[in-house]
Amino acid sequence: MNYLNTILFAAENAEEKRIIRQIKKSPFSLRSIFSTANFFLLFALSCAFVTAQENGGVKGKVRTPKGEGIAAASVTARQNGEDVKSTTADAKGNFVLENLKPGTYNLVFSKSGYSSGVLYNVEVKKKISDLGERLVLTIDQGTQIIIKGSVFAPDGRSVGGAEIKIERLESDGSSKKVGSSVSSYSGEFTFRFAEGAAKYRVTASMKNSTASKEVEVESAAIYRLAITLEVRSEK
Repeated sequence: MNYLNTILFAAENAEEKRIIRQIKKSPFSLRSIFSTANFFLLFALSCAFVTAQENGGVKGKVRTPKGEGIAAASVTARQNGEDVKSTTADAKGNFVLENLKPGTYNLVFSKSGYSSGVLYNVEVKKKISDLGERLVLTIDQGTQIIIKGSVFAPDGRSVGGAEIKIERLESDGSSKKVGSSVSSYSGEFTFRFAEGAAKYRVTASMKNSTASKEVEVESAAIYRLAITLEVRSEK
């Protein structure tokens, strides 16, 4: 009966559990309850249960350097140069990779728009090991729209400390603010966006002086612009 309890625990659906409970109630009528197919099904289930107890796995979170979870990131366990098993992170970047035989694996994790990463020599034992938030991916600049600009005075001097605002211009004539910054000591600023065609307006403001430039982007690349502000040096 202990063996039947083990099989009952391993059963995955109501029909399998019903058959096993019938056997437990009538242990002397196995032939009338079991068909050959049912017997082999239950035997396979018990073997799978034992195998699951002997295997382990890993869990963790795929995140950005800022700690934000990366949804739908792919996590693959690789051993001796071959992919063994893969899974996909949930909406918060959390994942569980189960049913791995004990041993040492390299974990490869990736997501479109991010650089790929590898966590080497991860030891898997007969349990689910928690890797925490060790899987970090950085944004791949090769898949980004990067808008770089500089702010100058009419005499060519760099203007640091200018307030920079960037808006996306919509097809209906409206605009939406999508970022802000302050120009550096050398007058420079940078904005990054996901790849995709769009039109932006960048506005620089300082000491009651304001100037804007528009830029159209089509695909991942670095777009540069210069803005001239009518500011005068203090005497």
